[in-house]
Amino acid sequence: MCGTVAAKNPGGKAAMKRPSILTATFATVALAALALAGCSSGGPASTANGADNVTHLEGAPAWCGTKKATLALLDGFGGNSWRLVTTASGQDEVKKCASITKYEYSNGNGDTQKSISDIQGFTAKGIDAMVVFADAGQAMLPALRSAYKAGVVVVPYRVEVGGKAGTDYTQFVGASFENDGINWGKWIKSILPSGGNLLFLSGPKGNSQGNDELKGMKTVLDDSYKFINEAPYDVTNWDPALTQQVLTAEIAKNPKIDVIVSDFGPSLVGALPVFQKSGRSIPAIATSDGNALGCFWKQNEAANPDFKLFTVATGNDNVRLAVQWAVAKATGGQVPDSTTFKAPEFENSVTGKPNPVECDANLPGDIYLSAELSKQAQAAAINNK
Repeated sequence: MCGTVAAKNPGGKAAMKRPSILTATFATVALAALALAGCSSGGPASTANGADNVTHLEGAPAWCGTKKATLALLDGFGGNSWRLVTTASGQDEVKKCASITKYEYSNGNGDTQKSISDIQGFTAKGIDAMVVFADAGQAMLPALRSAYKAGVVVVPYRVEVGGKAGTDYTQFVGASFENDGINWGKWIKSILPSGGNLLFLSGPKGNSQGNDELKGMKTVLDDSYKFINEAPYDVTNWDPALTQQVLTAEIAKNPKIDVIVSDFGPSLVGALPVFQKSGRSIPAIATSDGNALGCFWKQNEAANPDFKLFTVATGNDNVRLAVQWAVAKATGGQVPDSTTFKAPEFENSVTGKPNPVECDANLPGDIYLSAELSKQAQAAAINNK
């Protein structure tokens, strides 16, 4: 997705590629900001934040200060739909602040040395701020520290890199995977109050995302809920083909599976028909959202009486919080209240709250309806890879 294995997001081995560097300027955004200001005096608004003097651009979010700055978004691996939507979400958030006069992007393509070189290159160019998805984890820390010591605002996010904020980088913006586990556990308890057999699927062996999610679930679920997978979770690498292999083997071994828990819902879609081929109903699923999964549920729930579905947001908007931190520090805006992204609950087929299961069959399956970015913008990001 931190910890033993650095990767902290789904589908890390997909084959899609992006250009290594994209550049965008925001002159039109600056004009939009003036329009938002209502053509008033045009002067900046000022607010106090403790002992620090904080300013924000008139008509812009509080985290958008008045100081002009440039920003780069650096991805360790940009080659799957989740990353494409996340990158587009980050760029969309930057556009809210006209003080950012230039935006750039780099894709490490899964190569740690290239990711390090990208950081060094942007530092040498004089970029003011970096938001970094550091897939390689602690291997990236020396480069991040060097950029920070050179005066760059450095905000790594989602993947823990070690080190310390204020010493090695400006601020780390994490995600609470334990919170996901708590939400899943509460839902499981609501549909199976007397306990049941749970099958938990996660990514690479040793990944801390899965460990944190399991920790969260176990704060809610007692020993009447039995995890029938190999501890701590069945390894799928968030890969649909491997997920199908794992699930096929588990179905053969276990005549009773009450709930499947997975931290990347779309990877389940190709594997779930195995239940039907075995003459069994698809069980309840607690997972993260994806358009493909929502559409699969709508197509199959009538023929599968046990197929209840609960999702949390897949987390593309984690990047927005990281961008807000970087922009605030670079432009003199007000920093956000939180350093941790908590994915909200998204779909619940039982109660319909906060949303019923969603599907847009006219758009690609590999978009994420929980994301703030519009469905059409997500589709464009994926199609223009």
